[in-house]
Amino acid sequence: MPTLQRLVTAAALAGLAAPAAGLVAKNGTGQGTCTKTTVAILGGGMAGIAAAQALTNNSITDFIILEYNDKIGGRAIHTNFGKQADGSPYVIELGANWIQGLGHAGGPENPIWTLAKKYGLKNTYSNYSSILTYNETGASDYSSLLDTYTDAYDKAASTAGRLLAENIQDQTARAGLALAGWNPKHSDMAAQAVEWWNWDWEDAAPPEQSSLIFGVAGSNLTFNQFSDENNLVIDPRGYNYIIEQEAATFLQHNDPRLRLNNHVTNVTYSDHGVTIYSDDGSCVSAAYAICTFSVGVLQNDVVAFQPELPRWKNTAIQKFSMGTYTKIFLQFNETFWPEDTQYFLYASPTTRGYYPVFQSLSTEGFMPGSNIIFVTVVADESYRT
Repeated sequence: MPTLQRLVTAAALAGLAAPAAGLVAKNGTGQGTCTKTTVAILGGGMAGIAAAQALTNNSITDFIILEYNDKIGGRAIHTNFGKQADGSPYVIELGANWIQGLGHAGGPENPIWTLAKKYGLKNTYSNYSSILTYNETGASDYSSLLDTYTDAYDKAASTAGRLLAENIQDQTARAGLALAGWNPKHSDMAAQAVEWWNWDWEDAAPPEQSSLIFGVAGSNLTFNQFSDENNLVIDPRGYNYIIEQEAATFLQHNDPRLRLNNHVTNVTYSDHGVTIYSDDGSCVSAAYAICTFSVGVLQNDVVAFQPELPRWKNTAIQKFSMGTYTKIFLQFNETFWPEDTQYFLYASPTTRGYYPVFQSLSTEGFMPGSNIIFVTVVADESYRT
């Protein structure tokens, strides 16, 4: 089992003995049966499917994927919305929407971009320079603040790099930006909107709640490692099409190794294996388990682990927060906003992050003539709406 162990040790809950594939055994309560397998993969999102593919590529095909939803893809999920001229609906993304950072010629390429090209996923360049600014009175040009923020961010990013390289204590992004010359008053709503556009929209948290070092590092790993291009996926097959197609390279139609609508409730583990229980009374007994649940699932005690996960692992889980985005799509009878502009930044007179970024889909290259615009909110405003 050395190959398997190398593949899954970092994410394994437990496991030494390998039960025979396909056999059944009584579950922990003495009722019902457990399907036996070598590896149980908890979650069928991008990480879970990639894990199963990696196992397959290493000639390990005895696994079962347990997915909560009725399809794979995790938070890459789409739905029908509105009407086209022929009465058929448009397709919009409820979750993941962008391919962030494509890649440089001769340099590293974003693997998502590689898959998008492989399967012809329809996407288009998001031009963040195509933006108009507004406040409660209507059009209001405070675009110069965008450049002011960028200058301060560059200085703060340089500081973040030094802190990381010299192992100096981290600071909040608010502190880093303030020390770099960007510290808008709470009453300066135009500056607050500009800051939201640049920071909160990317991190789903305000600078006060964000790490300077890792906020900058995350941006660098995407946009400096690959490229600064940001492409919006507008494929009628959905963003998760690339995940489905990769899964089809090793899963057959109605493959019994994929269990959809499977709601895991308990995971018990020891040095002798892992048993996963679901709310329909079924269970899976495995030598190893790879857990790809999101931080949000793990933090909210949706799944009970027995024994409890070790303190070091729970500490890592609790130190992060789940970014919360809400996208609100609207379709009108006409496109009454400028059709040649992609973004509209709104500065509320009273509330930071109150419907700040509107994005047109009725623009050339996206869904022209759709009369669709959508607005994004995050964090507290996301919960409020």
